[in-house]
Amino acid sequence: MRKPGSIAPAKGKLGVLTPGMGAVSTTFMAGVELVRRGVAQPVGSLTQMGTIRLGKRTGARSPLIKDFVPLASLDNLVFGGWDVFPDNAYEAASKAGVLEPHHLARAKRLLSNIRPMKAAFDPYYVKKLHGAHVKKGRNKFALAEQIREDILAFQKNSGVSRTVMVWCGSTEIYMKQHPVHASLAKFERAMKENHAAIAPSMLYAYAALQSGVPFANGAPNLTVDIPALQELAQEKHVPLCGKDFKTGQTLMKTILAPGFKARMLGLNGWFSTNILGNRDGEVLDDPESFKTKEESKLGVLEYILQPHLYPQLYGKIHHKVRINYYPPRGDNKEGWDNIDIFGWLGYPMQIKLDFLCRDSILAAPIVLDLVLFLDLAKRAGMRGIQEWLSFYFKSPMCAPQLYPEHDLFIQMMKLKNTLRWMMGEDLITHLGTEYYD
Repeated sequence: MRKPGSIAPAKGKLGVLTPGMGAVSTTFMAGVELVRRGVAQPVGSLTQMGTIRLGKRTGARSPLIKDFVPLASLDNLVFGGWDVFPDNAYEAASKAGVLEPHHLARAKRLLSNIRPMKAAFDPYYVKKLHGAHVKKGRNKFALAEQIREDILAFQKNSGVSRTVMVWCGSTEIYMKQHPVHASLAKFERAMKENHAAIAPSMLYAYAALQSGVPFANGAPNLTVDIPALQELAQEKHVPLCGKDFKTGQTLMKTILAPGFKARMLGLNGWFSTNILGNRDGEVLDDPESFKTKEESKLGVLEYILQPHLYPQLYGKIHHKVRINYYPPRGDNKEGWDNIDIFGWLGYPMQIKLDFLCRDSILAAPIVLDLVLFLDLAKRAGMRGIQEWLSFYFKSPMCAPQLYPEHDLFIQMMKLKNTLRWMMGEDLITHLGTEYYD
C-alpha cells in the first residue's frame, strides 16, 4: 500500500467491463454518455456530485470529491461486457425500457458499438434465464481462461491502460461456502473438475483478479465471499468489494433503522414486499434465486439494531421479505413496507412506506462510483476487501473476524474518512478542540 497522499495518476483510458449487459449496465453506460455530452446530470453519484469536508468547520473547506481525489475522468471511460443475449447495448437498453427515447437517441452511437462477448453461463445457477450467446469449454477452468482472453482482447482493442469489472448479471441460486472454496489451489482444481460449487460469477471474478482487474459484485451471489478468491486478490494486489447493490427498499431500511436505534424506539415487526417486472424480477421468480436475494435483504436489520445488545427493544422482531414478479411494472419496481414500532411505556405505533422507485436509475450511479473508487484504490496500492465501499451494498463484505457495518451513516463516515486518509488529511471525529485544555 502506498503512503497517504501517494496515489498513481489516472493516466489514459479506464476500461469498464460488466458481466451482464441488461438494464443496469446499459442505463449506466448511456447515463455516462449523456453526462459527458452535457445533456444530463449525474444525480445519485457521490463521486460526481458529493462534497467532502476537510479540517475544522471554521475552515470552510468542502471541495467536490472528484476535485479532492484523483479520480478517472468520465471522458476516459470505455465500456465492454458479456451477456447471454447477442443484442448490442442499444438494443438491450431499448428492450429494458428504462430510458426515454430522447435519451436513448442521444446515446445511440455509443451503445450501438458495444456488442457483448459470449457469456460463461449455466442455467443450473439461474433457472429463469435462457440465452444462446454462451461460451463452450471442456470445463469451468477453460471457461475462466476464455474470459481472461476476452479481457486481454478488450484491453488491446480499446487501448485502455487500466480496467475494472463490475458484476451486473443476474442473481444465482443460493449457495454456501464449500470446502473447495477454502484455498486457491482447491478452487482451481474444482474448476477443472466442473464442481457444482463453482458458479459462473466466480469464473468472472477469478479471471478478473488473475488479470489484475479490480472486481465488484453487484448481485447477492456468493462469488468473492470465499477464501480462495480473497487469497487471489491479496496475491495479485487487487481490490474487490461487494455484494448486492443497495438501491430501493434496503436503502430505506439502512436510513430508517439507525434512526429508530438512535432514539431507542422499539421494533416489533417489519414486513416488506416488492413488485418488479424486469429481467431481475423474472430471475427472482425462481425460489432458489429468491433465497439468495432474501438472505441479502434480511441481514440488514439484525446487524444495525443489534438485538443481542438491546433485547427489550429488538429481541423479538418479525422480519418478512417478499419479492413478486409482475411484468407490467417493468423496471419501475415498488417496495412497500409496514413497520410496527413501539415507544414510551411500550405504546405501539406504525409507519407505512411505499417507495415507487426505478431500479436501474438507482443502480447506475452506484456502478459509476464503484468503478471510479476501485480504480482509485488500485492506484493507491490497496488490495483485498475494500470495506470502506460498504456504503453501496446490501450485504457488505468485511474481514472474516469482523461483522459487516450496515448503518448508512457510519458507512458514509468510513468512506469519507478513507478518502481523507488517502490524501493525508485529518480524519473527522466530531471532537472539537474546545473539549481539551
